[in-house]
Amino acid sequence: MSLFIEFHLIQNFAPSNLNRDDTGAPKDAVFGGYRRARVSSQCFKRAVRLQADFPAANQGVRTKKLLELLREQLQQRFGLAGEELDGRIESALAAAGLKLKEDGKTEYLLFLGQQEIDGFASLIHAHRDELAPSANGEKKSKKDVKANVPPELAKQAKAIMNGGKALDVALFGRMLADLPEVNQDAACQVAHAISTHQVVRDFDYFTAVDDKGSADETGAGMIGQVEFNSATFYRYAALDPAKLAGNLQGDRELALAGVRALVQAMARAIPSGKQNTFAAHNPPSFIGIAVRHASPLNLANAFEKPVYARNGEALTGQSVAALAGYDDKLAGLYGDARDAWAYIDLTDAWPQAKGERQTSLAALADWAAQQAGAAWER
Repeated sequence: MSLFIEFHLIQNFAPSNLNRDDTGAPKDAVFGGYRRARVSSQCFKRAVRLQADFPAANQGVRTKKLLELLREQLQQRFGLAGEELDGRIESALAAAGLKLKEDGKTEYLLFLGQQEIDGFASLIHAHRDELAPSANGEKKSKKDVKANVPPELAKQAKAIMNGGKALDVALFGRMLADLPEVNQDAACQVAHAISTHQVVRDFDYFTAVDDKGSADETGAGMIGQVEFNSATFYRYAALDPAKLAGNLQGDRELALAGVRALVQAMARAIPSGKQNTFAAHNPPSFIGIAVRHASPLNLANAFEKPVYARNGEALTGQSVAALAGYDDKLAGLYGDARDAWAYIDLTDAWPQAKGERQTSLAALADWAAQQAGAAWER
């Protein structure tokens, strides 16, 4: 049976520049014919990954510096070092289909679970003689290096690349173009956050004074400008708990722990862009979690017609009310009678009869995990 856990957040940020484009300006988009502030899904996913309280053994690492990580592990865990260690590491990685460039980095960013990195270290330690580089020290292609590895050892190296039961890899997926067999489809889809209202960019013209300037130096030591905006965002994500458990090799207990951690991280994660300048540490005013049984329903079209500031009403409250009203219409056509909501609302604009109001973020996380667990028991 299909079950989706959705996240619907209304979050108002003070003046800020959380996610910049190539010119340094805040990202934006046209939606419903109006310019909106935008924070990309990639930006929020990274913030969620860094915020999430995942067990260290079930956390992923995105890096090109796999060689350095394995050197460190092999020295700390097994006391291995020496000039030929890099060659053994290169052979083990080549056996799995990964190549190191001349600078010792991988060809592209790898998203690996900690257990996968640990697995490579253990493989290299256990088979260090079979992975010894050629005596003449010639630089070989990935194909040639792989050809020198015994077939059974190559099979073991490939088997390591199974996601490592890393929660962030399981949630957000990974793609390796030349190793499609180790790809993982994301269990959690994250939308770009957009403002519920029209937005206009602002400019901060600034000057900096030279503390050591002489009396005749009356001008500024530096001048410049920074673009910024302030916006109330609608954030949306959809989680497939069954897919999450599948990506975690059937470990449902770990999947439930991941659901709880994801709820907490979605609420607490704030992008780091220009925070030293703006300090926009503004948590969500509304966090709604919907359980859907038919299909996910992104409610962004509640704001196709922008919310406007009027009569002293807060944009957050108007946005929450618009979200609830649109969900009533959309779910009436496309929803399922078993669908349910739970929420935290600082605006008091969400209808009290629409779901279960929670008194803490921890209680909301427990509710989401209970919904996923109950679905698996049916």
